[in-house]
Amino acid sequence: MNAQTEKFLIDGPVGKIECALDKSDAGSGQIALVAHPHPLFGGTMDNKVAQTLARTFVQFGYTTYRSNFRGVGETAGEHDNGASANRMICSR
Repeated sequence: MNAQTEKFLIDGPVGKIECALDKSDAGSGQIALVAHPHPLFGGTMDNKVAQTLARTFVQFGYTTYRSNFRGVGETAGEHDNGASANRMICSR
């Protein structure tokens, strides 16, 4: 996490979702969504790879958004192997 990282919680379908926003000084209006490695193998939004990607995108003028998946960090719920995402997609 860098000094400009803003961490916050938003409401999700099963509770709060922990998020991080890194803003670029460039203000280009471009946004990068950075997902973390698999949560069952220790992946979090603060993982070294996710943080490095976020920092790199910021250096290129992007605002980056990261969040923890269900059951990771302060995000509510538990990992369900994508079953809830599949239900949500199929209901549309």
